[in-house]
Amino acid sequence: MVKEKPNSTRIYDSEGYRRRAACICVRSDLEDEVLLVTSSRRPDSWIVPGGGVEPDEDPAVTALREVREEAGVLGRLGRCLGIFENSEHKHRTEVWVMHVDEELPEWEDSRTIGRKRKWFTISEALVQLAQHKPVQRSYIHSLKNTNQLRATTNSSSLHQMPTTPIQIVTNSSSDTHITKNS
Repeated sequence: MVKEKPNSTRIYDSEGYRRRAACICVRSDLEDEVLLVTSSRRPDSWIVPGGGVEPDEDPAVTALREVREEAGVLGRLGRCLGIFENSEHKHRTEVWVMHVDEELPEWEDSRTIGRKRKWFTISEALVQLAQHKPVQRSYIHSLKNTNQLRATTNSSSLHQMPTTPIQIVTNSSSDTHITKNS
């Protein structure tokens, strides 16, 4: 389903959830730091870069486009962490790991809305996201729990922060997505 808005076209899945895509940007294989950007609505808050899937756009392409626009970084997509559901805002976000190869000195959102980017340790990112985007914390938990290199080299730090309980759910179109347990 497609819904036209004045500034954009929103795409919805068969269950009425808005389709989004995002990247957890990392700069090393240990994935011990992630890049967050300031929120356009609350510039004192930090969020994971991402946005709406456009008509006929693959979510992986959306993720790369949104990261370039919002964070001004270029890189390679790694593994897909899954589709994360936000029931409150009725959207599902497909999230990838992106290995950053280049940080642009200037980018679209830095020029137009003064958006900033900053590298955070995993623990710092979890604290930042808890304040404004608690659902995005599950992206970081998934990053930590699926990094084999990190698990073998630093297994004691994997469980320093409590994980949000999640379950894997398969909907009628056989897309796998992750939801928080009630």
